[in-house]
Amino acid sequence: MPLESGIQSTDLLLVIDVQRDFCPGGALAINEGDAVVPLINQLAPRFEHIVLTQDWHPANHQSFASTHNKDAYSQLEVSYGQQTLWPDHCVQGMPGAEFHPSLELTRAELILRKGFRANIDSYSAFFENDKTTTTGLAGYLRERGFQRIFLAGLAFDFCVRFSAIDAVRAGFEALVIEDACRSVNLPGTVDATRQEFAATGVQLIESDMLLS
Repeated sequence: MPLESGIQSTDLLLVIDVQRDFCPGGALAINEGDAVVPLINQLAPRFEHIVLTQDWHPANHQSFASTHNKDAYSQLEVSYGQQTLWPDHCVQGMPGAEFHPSLELTRAELILRKGFRANIDSYSAFFENDKTTTTGLAGYLRERGFQRIFLAGLAFDFCVRFSAIDAVRAGFEALVIEDACRSVNLPGTVDATRQEFAATGVQLIESDMLLS
């Protein structure tokens, strides 16, 4: 069923972290992560405005398991709460931090790099994980008059999740294109994402609502 109001000039496609390290063969590979690329390429021409996010970590980032000599996917208590420890990924200037080579988004108007502060992780495109340090994206989008944010990319249960919730928190309408996302799928993370979306008003849609 098509989206009732169609795509407007005040709508934005926000493409989250479609980078080599999150795709098969990458350091933090998400199952079928590269499957989102053809669909995002199909969706992009429908939007007048596109923004990309790019995970951009320094070496020895606090979120890396290797920094603490701990196992990947274990938990660590840090100043802003529980931190999942990840394999080293999306290190600044390294091939794994590059966008997927088949992503056709040269029309993107902004590339927002996140996670570049060594001592704090950044899932959301709007706030660092301390929930107070902003990226500046909300102000940029407000000044340009955007109202609805359509989200796609990697990963549904982490960076897409936190970005969508923070978009609502910042006063935007957020719609997650679910089939244009894939999940890390740690225990309970997908269910928790759906529950939080329902509680905060994030809408889940399918790509055919925009492509039909």
